[in-house]
Amino acid sequence: MFLYLVLFCVIKSTVSEDVNIGAVFENDEKSEKAFNYALENINSQNNNEEFSFVPIVQNNFSEADSYTLMRNVCSILEDGVVAVFGPRSYQSISVVHSICDVKEIPHIITRWNSFYIEGDKTIINFYPHPSTLARAYYEIISANKWKSFTVLYEDNESLLRIKSLIETAHDDGILTQVMQLDQLQSGNYRATMKELKKTDQQFVVIDCHINSLFEVLTQLQQAGLMNDKYSYFLTNLDAHTENLMPFKFSNTHIIGIRLINPETEYVQKLSADLFSEDFDVMLEAPAWKLQLEPALIIDALHMFTAVFVDRQKSSAVRIIAENKNSLQCSEPGSWEHGLSIVNLLKSYTYEGLTGKIAFDNEGYRSDFKLTVFELLEGGITDIGTWIPNLGLNVSRPVDKSTLDDPESLRNKSFNVQITLTEPYGMHKQTVQHLQGNDMFEGYAIDLIAKLAEMEGFNYTFIVREDKSNGAYDEKLKKWTGMIGDLLEYKADLAICDFTITSDREEAVDFTVPFMTLGVSILFKKPENAPPSFFSFADPFALDSWILLSVSFFTVSLSFYFMGRICPDEWTNPFPCVEEPDYLVNQFSVNNCFWFATGALLAQGSEIAPIAISTRMASGIWWYFCLIMSASYTANLAAFLATENPIKLFTDLQSLYDNEHGIKFGAKLEGATLRYFQKAAKGTLTRKVGDYMTEHPEVNVNGNDVGVRRAETEPYAFFMESSSIEYEIQRHCSLMQYGGRLDEKGYGIAMRKYSPYRKRLSMALLKLQSNHFLDDLKKKWWEDRRGGGACGGTTEAAEADPLGLVNVEGCFWMTFFGTILAAVLVLLEHFFYLLYVKRRTGLPFWKIVKAEFRAYINFNNASKPNLEVLKEIPESENRSDNGDTSKNSDNNDDKEEKKTKSKSASKTRSFARSRSRSVSVPKKKSSKSSGRKSPVPYGFIVPSSLESLKNDFDIL
Repeated sequence: MFLYLVLFCVIKSTVSEDVNIGAVFENDEKSEKAFNYALENINSQNNNEEFSFVPIVQNNFSEADSYTLMRNVCSILEDGVVAVFGPRSYQSISVVHSICDVKEIPHIITRWNSFYIEGDKTIINFYPHPSTLARAYYEIISANKWKSFTVLYEDNESLLRIKSLIETAHDDGILTQVMQLDQLQSGNYRATMKELKKTDQQFVVIDCHINSLFEVLTQLQQAGLMNDKYSYFLTNLDAHTENLMPFKFSNTHIIGIRLINPETEYVQKLSADLFSEDFDVMLEAPAWKLQLEPALIIDALHMFTAVFVDRQKSSAVRIIAENKNSLQCSEPGSWEHGLSIVNLLKSYTYEGLTGKIAFDNEGYRSDFKLTVFELLEGGITDIGTWIPNLGLNVSRPVDKSTLDDPESLRNKSFNVQITLTEPYGMHKQTVQHLQGNDMFEGYAIDLIAKLAEMEGFNYTFIVREDKSNGAYDEKLKKWTGMIGDLLEYKADLAICDFTITSDREEAVDFTVPFMTLGVSILFKKPENAPPSFFSFADPFALDSWILLSVSFFTVSLSFYFMGRICPDEWTNPFPCVEEPDYLVNQFSVNNCFWFATGALLAQGSEIAPIAISTRMASGIWWYFCLIMSASYTANLAAFLATENPIKLFTDLQSLYDNEHGIKFGAKLEGATLRYFQKAAKGTLTRKVGDYMTEHPEVNVNGNDVGVRRAETEPYAFFMESSSIEYEIQRHCSLMQYGGRLDEKGYGIAMRKYSPYRKRLSMALLKLQSNHFLDDLKKKWWEDRRGGGACGGTTEAAEADPLGLVNVEGCFWMTFFGTILAAVLVLLEHFFYLLYVKRRTGLPFWKIVKAEFRAYINFNNASKPNLEVLKEIPESENRSDNGDTSKNSDNNDDKEEKKTKSKSASKTRSFARSRSRSVSVPKKKSSKSSGRKSPVPYGFIVPSSLESLKNDFDIL
């Protein structure tokens, strides 16, 4: 029995004891993977076999489900744990912490959290303290000399993270603007990018989740906000883990910070082991893919287990009880060693993946080392470090190529002369008292500031009060104005609306042009002409109106002739009579023109074609009228909306020859005036220059005076096109006439053979290639100082009348359609003649002759019905046998009408039912005595059958 007891004690001493460590992760695979990996790594490297650390993980809950989270934490405590890690969301952290604080279980978190409360006994956060991070942010921004910046934040948590930075900057007088990336959380940040571009802010702080960072930078690049004009500071400590290579050639100043150093051997070895099963990560450098939170979990577990083992070694009492410290949430009680382990953690120092880990007296991680990096063309490059006690230490390598370069502008100081000419140089509109360079703003001011930023030189602005650019004085034999100041060393550089000319280039040097332009004419906008009396005819050209009229008369006459030839258009005037003696035709000349007029005016008429051929012709005509009517209406609307200005002149020639008393002039001692005066003799340009020389009163001392005269007088002002573009954005009654009379440019002037000309020219070319100059012009021409007030400077397009070439197809379609209808009419008529011949047995040529005589009788809209002529002789003989009484005739008529009314449904046509009828008396005959027959109004009926025989000579 004694031997069994000894053997049990030996086995007990050699078997390690399980120590449970709890964790709650809400659907966070990376953190859970790091947690399990760290414990496996600790157990495998643990030389002390007394303890084996076992993970107890709960992950079946969501951020919004606090009840389930609470049950999971209580379940972990029932299993007996010595610490609880997690969760991620700050909403869930408060739930876990409240339970751990009551039970005195160490609660360890590894992410940024605003949940810092004085008196916290059990919580330990391995993430750097927010206020210390904000101090690092501010020192980095201050080192880059940002006088203002815009913060782009993602959500409320992001805004809380950056709050301390905004407050610190505000206290130091740095202007800050806050913009949310996407309020709808849709992933589309373009609306915010547009607003950012409008603010013209060049310095931006971006605080967003690491999963959104690449998309934010991509959309910034797409919005044109990725160039050397902009600087970005990325506050996310995982920014280096994203692929920033697509942005390294944008010349954008992108800086960031990190806590992990991927270059250390420990980080590289552990990362390769952690990502060994992740093939995609292993293809790249795994150390550069290790994010901060998994690294903090690994560091926290290594540090906690080390403290736990030390605590057990230094204590005579076992920390782990027989029941593994199982605690019930529903019962009182706590872990007696929990607070001592927390205090040991706060006093412990550890070197891990995230560098040195140490906590201050309040339990905050305030001692850490941040690495500051910059994205260059070679990739991510470390440029400095930040340590709380030492501050920022920038170790950017110096470009040795500029140390002994005589052309380098770096650290040089220049006096830059300007003129107060809008929009190149102006006083700032502010109530504050400003001094030095801060007094001025404008296109030239911003351009010099950008060049100074690129080349690293200092500058001081000097104002030329008389706004004289410079001209050679023949009497004094020297240059005046800004050129004279350059030559007399009163200024080093000169910039304004400084035109590069051959005369000036003999005296001074110029950079490449930063703006191209030419001389043009500024004058009042023309007044609109009153509409003409026949303005309603403007939508169609004259040839279209002529051809439309010809088509109308042609089609109308075609209807008339087709209607007379087509057999189906000859209809029965008496629907109740089966075989009438004569037929009538609705296509009289008046009716044909009325029918064509109704279609042309998109109205109707009472005339309806019956035959296939006439209906085809009608359809073609209707379609033609539809197209022409729609074209007329559309073009008429365009003409009504189009202004018809009366231009007093259109170009230089018409201005010089004008008879409206318009004067013209230019700025005195300006390059524009000399352009005209020094032109070749005999040319129009020289004639204009001679006029302005002979009449000096037409010239002005400044552009503003010329603009004012052009606005109030009949005065045309010669001016550079760029200045005209600026003025017509603000003076809506003015416009530019004609194109440019020449081509030239504005440049920066300096003394002859200046060593800085090449560097400044190269810088200007860079600004031109990345569209900085275009954006700068748009800013000062359209956006600032009343720009865009006139809603653009483009002239309204004029409406052109529709000529024959526009509607030619409609006319050809109508022509060929009418021809086809005429062919069908002839075919119908031919088959009709054959039908009559077969029915009557009369000779074909006599039928043709009778029809032809009826057709050419244009005064008559009726003709005999050839189909019943063979019965005429019998009717005539019966009427000669003797006279009958009047009563007998009446009875016969009634009987005949009764019989014919029964077969009225078999009549060939009922189209004449709408014709008006009148009673026309007939001469008495053997067939009818004293009887009246209804005849359609407007038709002439032969007086007797005998006259029919004589007229058509058939029998």
